[in-house]
Amino acid sequence: MVLKVAIIGRPNVGKSTLFNRLAGRKIAIVHDKPGVTRDRKETMADFRGIKLNLIDTAGFEQGSEGSIEKRMFEQTKHAIDEADICLFMIDARSGLHPYDEIFASLVRQSAKPTFLIANKCEGKAQEDSVFEAYKLGLGEPIPFSAEHGLGLEDLYTILKEYDTKEDTEESFEQNDTKDMPIDLAIVGRPNVGKSTLVNALLGTNRMLTGPEAGITRDAIKSSWSYKGHTINLVDTAGLRRQSKITDSLEKMSAAATKHAAFMAQVVVLVLDADAVLDKQDLTIARQVIDEGRALVIAVNKWDIADRQKTIERLNDKLQTSLTQVSGIETVTISALKKEGLNKLMDAVLRVYQRWNMRIPTSPLNQWFADALEQNQPPLGKNKRRIKLKYITQAKIRPPSFYIFSSNPEGLPDSYLRYLTNSLRDTFDLKGVPLRISVRKSDNPYKNRD
Repeated sequence: MVLKVAIIGRPNVGKSTLFNRLAGRKIAIVHDKPGVTRDRKETMADFRGIKLNLIDTAGFEQGSEGSIEKRMFEQTKHAIDEADICLFMIDARSGLHPYDEIFASLVRQSAKPTFLIANKCEGKAQEDSVFEAYKLGLGEPIPFSAEHGLGLEDLYTILKEYDTKEDTEESFEQNDTKDMPIDLAIVGRPNVGKSTLVNALLGTNRMLTGPEAGITRDAIKSSWSYKGHTINLVDTAGLRRQSKITDSLEKMSAAATKHAAFMAQVVVLVLDADAVLDKQDLTIARQVIDEGRALVIAVNKWDIADRQKTIERLNDKLQTSLTQVSGIETVTISALKKEGLNKLMDAVLRVYQRWNMRIPTSPLNQWFADALEQNQPPLGKNKRRIKLKYITQAKIRPPSFYIFSSNPEGLPDSYLRYLTNSLRDTFDLKGVPLRISVRKSDNPYKNRD
């Protein structure tokens, strides 16, 4: 089995820095502002041959019942329950804090193997805090610097004792032989119900939700299965207009959201039924399409919507403002009441299959011949008709095609749009970006004497 390791501690002690260090890449947002991490974030990692399932958690802050702080604390308790090992982190620069003692009591009650990490120990000035940490009752502290990589040898020695090598290798080999999972990103403006949708799909309160806008700050991935397909479901921070983003943390959140969307295969754009496809929604949709991702639109809060007005506005916006991709799948849902979720996921699977479609050579060239016969290419710059010879599919994800011509100069964009729309309609490639480019074919007699 893979070791599941939860990183626990109060805000701003360096948990996300250690998470990134062990993962070998920057996954979690790291910022000087306390409380950046609000959800528990997971990733698989290989730490010097030890296979880990790392969990980054929110720091504990006192909060009333129903508050964000209280819900963050519940997420941390879930992480402790799921973990095989807890890494309890304190800040050796600032010394012990009452919250450290609260957390220490929590992990002791769990009876999980727990190791005390005294972070930010770059110099001798922190030695007093390291010795002070003994009173937490968690054994000998490990002097550590997550930022500079100090103490990794000691941590490796500890984790190695809990590493079940044989089971781990078998588990990873099985995962490698399975079909690749579908990376599905949930994006949209703040407070449209993205995290509520993720929780509804997963069937658990995996993500923090609430009436406050901007609760989610990082891109949080959760593995899930739907109709035999493994889904990597990624909840993201809400995206506001670029001109309104001035805070450095929000800039980092926006960057993490865009990275998650552009690395996904399918993107679900969640809209508020009361304001479908406003300017910011359209900006997000165009960026997703330009990056070659498959797009599905989910109109949320359908249970309280003015349905006729919403549908009319949505159709109008799709026809006039998102002409790059026709036939985008749109599904009406209520994430709060868990309505329309199967319809949404069925739409995701459909566009994913289209996004991966490879068209056989024979029907592709038969379509090409028919399209040219129905609407011949226009005259080129030299007043001669542009001759398009043949077409080939260059790649999938998204479907991309090369058309070869001896004189492609001057072929207007309108004719390429005609071919794109015809190709989309003939092979049912609705809702996914298509790439068609014209290349000049070589003259076979060019180098002959």
